[in-house]
Amino acid sequence: QVQLVESGGGLVQAGGSLRLSCAASGSIFSINNMGWYRQAPGKQRELVATITRGGITSYADSVKDRFTISRDNAKNTVYLQMNSLKPEDTAVYYCNAKIGDYRGSLRNYWGQGTQVTVSS
Repeated sequence: QVQLVESGGGLVQAGGSLRLSCAASGSIFSINNMGWYRQAPGKQRELVATITRGGITSYADSVKDRFTISRDNAKNTVYLQMNSLKPEDTAVYYCNAKIGDYRGSLRNYWGQGTQVTVSS
């Protein structure tokens, strides 16, 4: 019913930039919080950034002042602008959204992930 699809990952040199996007589609009545997580090999998935429907953002300390999360509610899309990338940012990035369907059910959905690799 609901699908989140990420795109925009790739290989970039340290100091470079990437912009990730995640579009939600399907039977969607509302989208509340959206966010980005990442998972590096051998590591647990960690929160990167979140944004409320009203645009209030929060960031992990490791990405603060380098990454910017934003959303386009009309397009059901969340973005992650990543600047000044570091090798330690290398991970699979997943988007997450709390979505209400027309049945009134609220639940978290996850994208399939997109690989970000930062070379030194």
